Amino acid sequence: MKATARIAAVAEAGRTRLVTLRSEPPILVRRTGPRHTHGEVEVHLVGGAAGPLGGDRLRIEVTVGPGARLCVRTVAASLALPGPPGTHSTLDVHASVAAGGSLRWLPEPLIAARGCDHHSSSLVDLAPDAALTWREELVCGRHAEEPGDASLESTVRLAGRTLMRQDVAVGPRAAGWGGPAVLGGGRATGTLLVVDPLWTDKPPEPAVLGPGAARMPLAGGPAALAQAVGGDLREVRAALDRAFPQDR
Repeated sequence: MKATARIAAVAEAGRTRLVTLRSEPPILVRRTGPRHTHGEVEVHLVGGAAGPLGGDRLRIEVTVGPGARLCVRTVAASLALPGPPGTHSTLDVHASVAAGGSLRWLPEPLIAARGCDHHSSSLVDLAPDAALTWREELVCGRHAEEPGDASLESTVRLAGRTLMRQDVAVGPRAAGWGGPAVLGGGRATGTLLVVDPLWTDKPPEPAVLGPGAARMPLAGGPAALAQAVGGDLREVRAALDRAFPQDR
């Protein structure tokens, strides 16, 4: 199955308006309400079918105009499932945030079910004074289940220069994924990137957030990255929430 979802937001009279909200099963986009105190509009991605399944090719495009504020969430975790033999699934996310705009990308995690073969790739382009909160989380299988093959690859560019590029892979084809260099025996992992133009002079200091979690400022801009590994999603999410205690 091939499907594309498109979301575009613009600023008008101090508030954000959605000018594009299009989707196809299994990705359905629903506006779930504005946050008037911040001038932000919130949308949720809703699963219109099971998956992603092997053979699916999914794409999400997000555009935030100058001064607009958008938050994108999902109503539930994404469960990557196996498809017919020899097939794999992909999800490509491409987002752009213009000058003065703000995007908060806060989906629920990806769960790599046994036998899946899934690759997720994200590319975010930011104007010099754009703001971003970007969370990604991965859970290795359902309860008492070994994961299939899953990989997440993320690139964020600020004013055309790479600010962050990272990837993580788990499953039978990812050698050593459970070892100390990757998850260290953990079953879940997550990252939270915050880019804030107000941090130009002084981004957050490095900090240890727990046994498998830390916050690190990034050299390429007013940004900091939190990463966490834990036994389950609750442990990972709690560590990421400690990284940036403001309302993210």
